[in-house]
Amino acid sequence: MPDSIDPEIAALIGGGIEEYKPGATPRPASGILPPDFESLFGELNVNAEPREKRASDVDLSRKRIAEVKKFEEPTPQNYFADPDYYKKALGGEGEEAQKVHELLAKYLKASDPKDRGVFRQQLIPAYWYLAAKVALRCASAQVILPKRLLVRFGALLPTLLSPELKDTIQRVVFEKEIDEPVYYVDEWIRAVTTGQIGQSATDEVKPQRSDDRGRFQLILDRAQGKREASESIMKAKAEERRSYEALLRERIEFLCQHDSMPGYLHVAAPYTDQQKKVMTELGDILRRMAAADKELTQAVAEFERAGEEYKTAKEKVEQLGRDAKADFQALAQEFETIKQMTKLCIGRQGNHFPILSREYFHGGIKDIGSRENVVRLLGWLESIDCEAYCRPYKNSLNRIVPYVVLLPSYGDYGICWEPFDRYNRATSRGRIAVPMYAKNLQTAVVTAVADLRWQVAKEKASYYWMEEGLTGNYYQWFTSKKLKGDVKEYFIQDYILWVTKESEGTQKLDKEVRAIFWRYMPFAQEIKDKLKTRSYVYQELYQKDINRSLSDGY
Repeated sequence: MPDSIDPEIAALIGGGIEEYKPGATPRPASGILPPDFESLFGELNVNAEPREKRASDVDLSRKRIAEVKKFEEPTPQNYFADPDYYKKALGGEGEEAQKVHELLAKYLKASDPKDRGVFRQQLIPAYWYLAAKVALRCASAQVILPKRLLVRFGALLPTLLSPELKDTIQRVVFEKEIDEPVYYVDEWIRAVTTGQIGQSATDEVKPQRSDDRGRFQLILDRAQGKREASESIMKAKAEERRSYEALLRERIEFLCQHDSMPGYLHVAAPYTDQQKKVMTELGDILRRMAAADKELTQAVAEFERAGEEYKTAKEKVEQLGRDAKADFQALAQEFETIKQMTKLCIGRQGNHFPILSREYFHGGIKDIGSRENVVRLLGWLESIDCEAYCRPYKNSLNRIVPYVVLLPSYGDYGICWEPFDRYNRATSRGRIAVPMYAKNLQTAVVTAVADLRWQVAKEKASYYWMEEGLTGNYYQWFTSKKLKGDVKEYFIQDYILWVTKESEGTQKLDKEVRAIFWRYMPFAQEIKDKLKTRSYVYQELYQKDINRSLSDGY
């Protein structure tokens, strides 16, 4: 059976049918589907229970990054016009604030470079102690603005900023107006506090058997992960089946349309060649409908089992009561994770100074890692690497945009902290971090996504990551060239060339690496169509795609 729709048939049926491939969701020629679950019951879950939309909710039907309509505020917000800004930022923070104040004064007054270097090194850990304390205040919606700006931008002392840098920071859009999971640190802490986002994974010690609440909380987290994953898959499979049904109806309607046979009265003409081709597709569509229905049934059963586990664990946790001390420790641990993310983005030889200063950042509004700029770059990257945010699960390719934490640091590279939630491999978001004051913001975003790409592929291959898939093929090339160092770092640098150079037809990669990336991290179709006319190298890769699509093993 064919895996794609004949263009002639598509034109006859309506001209609006998109080509469909194994695992893809087809759309009818009219481009109109029946109302989906979200549009009808957006405020309810599948059990018809009220629920509030959370940041962790993933819409598997979305196909692209949201468009950014406002990149900056039309006028500066004048945060730093307050003469008491510095005093308010440090106010109420006790010994930590006093320590930072003293060291900062010594650092700024020191004329000897050696003394200045010593005070600088002492200031870094002191600031982190202060920032950790202030960050916990960001868990409250009533935290004052200077403290939020300290955590969000690292903006401690306005006199450290040039007039141009003040203008840049004050033009950054403050409130979250884009429906994408991109957060500043203060927003992230608040979202973790309110349960909108789960705590980041760490190497924490497993709870002892005597810690009943901790054990049941783990069970609750796992059950919730299963429940959310099966709910998302359940709705996606129901929508997929409905799409196939709509496609089948259109095929049948086209098949039943007959003109009168020339020269005969009231005699319908035989099937045309196009209608006969449609007949060959009906069986394939029916098989896909049956497969989607089978997966829907499995998801329903999994959802019901997870629901029972979730209900039992939730009752146990509620009986044991809320542990305020444990919640405080969890928030402190989350900020410690933010600190570790920052160190990884900067690297050993990078600039670890944690306070925003004109001495280290000279960019304008287009150069800063604001939410709007990062979202724009995520969309640009997906327009090239069309599966950048996709993750395979049970023969489906789920598009799941990761959480992005914007770190107020001078790091040059983004990192992936988690490829997905440990309790929900199917539909949970990964977590990447991007430094806001990088020398090149585009490179910082691309390296973060490259790291995500590598970790997702590695987790998929599991024990066979050095043998199979993207990581396996790349590792075998790496060893065949007898290269030394971290294989992931080589991959990330090659990925940068892939999306910035090779996508434009500039050949920078090794031939084998190009073939691996072409297959496992394909460009968008329009880019492929453009590249095949540029060079025989890309034309050959394009032909291999066609050959694989015609083979049974594709």
